[in-house]
Amino acid sequence: MGSSGIPVVVLGLGEIGRAIARAAASRPDLTLAAAVDPAFAGRRLRELVGADVPDLPVLASDEEAFRAAHGGVVLHATGSRFDAVLPQLEAAVRAGVCVVSTCEELAYPWLKHEEAADRLDALADERNVAVLGTGVNPGFVLDRLPAVLAQVAGPVRHVRATRVIDVATRRLALRRKAGVGLTEEEFEAADERGELGHVGLAESAMLAGRGCGFDLEEAEVDEESAPLVAEEDGPGVKRGRVAGIHQVARVFVGDREVVRLELQMYAGAEDARDEVELDAEPPVRLIVPGGISGDLATANAVVNAAHAVTELRGLVTVLDLPAGR
Repeated sequence: MGSSGIPVVVLGLGEIGRAIARAAASRPDLTLAAAVDPAFAGRRLRELVGADVPDLPVLASDEEAFRAAHGGVVLHATGSRFDAVLPQLEAAVRAGVCVVSTCEELAYPWLKHEEAADRLDALADERNVAVLGTGVNPGFVLDRLPAVLAQVAGPVRHVRATRVIDVATRRLALRRKAGVGLTEEEFEAADERGELGHVGLAESAMLAGRGCGFDLEEAEVDEESAPLVAEEDGPGVKRGRVAGIHQVARVFVGDREVVRLELQMYAGAEDARDEVELDAEPPVRLIVPGGISGDLATANAVVNAAHAVTELRGLVTVLDLPAGR
């Protein structure tokens, strides 16, 4: 653990936040200056994280933490929805610290929150800091990776990317998001309430389209989801119950589909993988058998962006990051 690296604050100590704290503490170029989570206020970070991290008290308020990290970076992991985390982002920016966040809608907030995103962009630019949403998905597999692959292709005609996850091996929160164990009726009701599915797929679709060179000024995005029903008893799910969810996000320019992203999260997936295919000259197809680990890779994506974000200004996306570290 370095004592002269960029000061960082971990804001949010759920499972992902703890993984971020561990990853940050292992980096000699970063200094873990504070940790904030009202749910664990007064406890010791080392006790919560269970790793060789600074023996800091967990703070209830971010004000003191932001002072400790002035000129540094907040590693933010408190929520998926842009409007819910916006006050925290604004507080960090006003305190003069950059932000790297796991908030899925922050990956491309102009899609659903254009006016608020523009205001945050202006505030960050005024305070000479940057705000970035990143992770594995969104942030890499279904958006930044297609953009990188497009560097070796001619004009891209269509982007197709698929991520298949076996949620039987993942944390309980993800299994719940996938609707594992519900009846189809319960699934439909929960989906209608917005309780199911992965947040950020549409944002990834827009990023993938931008990164592959499409003019998306007049583009339209649609999303749909459906239950995947178990045909036989499997890990954590009975036959006839919901084994998981299938989500699709598509981007259209005029009446032409230019991006199609599919996410399948279900218990017992035997073909777990990440796959990207570009219809271009030459065509490009990449498959990652087993897929990229979600939680640990997300923590690393956040920590690895800490240096780069200090060189940027305003509200930025992963397409603004350098290709390497």
